[in-house]
Amino acid sequence: MSPTDHSGFPQEFQNALGDTSAVSFREELDVAEIPAPEGIAPYAVAWSATVDPKAGGDHGISRLVVLYDPSEPDGWSGRFRMVCFAKAPLEQAMGEDPFLPKVAWTWLTDALEASGASYQRAAGTSSTIISTGFGELASDEVGTEIEMRASWSPTGPLTAHLQAWSEFVCMLAGFPPEVEGVTALRAGRNR
Repeated sequence: MSPTDHSGFPQEFQNALGDTSAVSFREELDVAEIPAPEGIAPYAVAWSATVDPKAGGDHGISRLVVLYDPSEPDGWSGRFRMVCFAKAPLEQAMGEDPFLPKVAWTWLTDALEASGASYQRAAGTSSTIISTGFGELASDEVGTEIEMRASWSPTGPLTAHLQAWSEFVCMLAGFPPEVEGVTALRAGRNR
């Protein structure tokens, strides 16, 4: 992961980012710092993660953005906010499980807690998407994915949040948890 220049950021944000460039992510992930979205907060840093298909798991992707706003927006309860998007393919039967979105949310909160990533004001949505091809795409198999959008306000070191994100993305992609206290609840994945 190659860090960008954060020297123009307020000192508090620079301090919070501190050792994030030295975080050791799970080996199944390819992580890179990417340009942060503009217009959401005055300052932001973003990372992209791709699950390495050669590592034996299914393909999955995610983005994590750390927002910093000195004005402390009402919904944040502070100056920092984490925003995560992640998705991964599923077996069709898994996508039809009505409990899967709640389980995926639990993976995120369990990963945060097991990594020691203290937070407040967590919010998010979890969706399963089943796609069926028609016309020229009729021969395509039914495609099923899980997609998660979440945000929370970190109240502790950002490095713990990056480690929790790494764990969550791998679990969503079908890898067993590495963090003690987080349990895998899923059957096999499409290969």
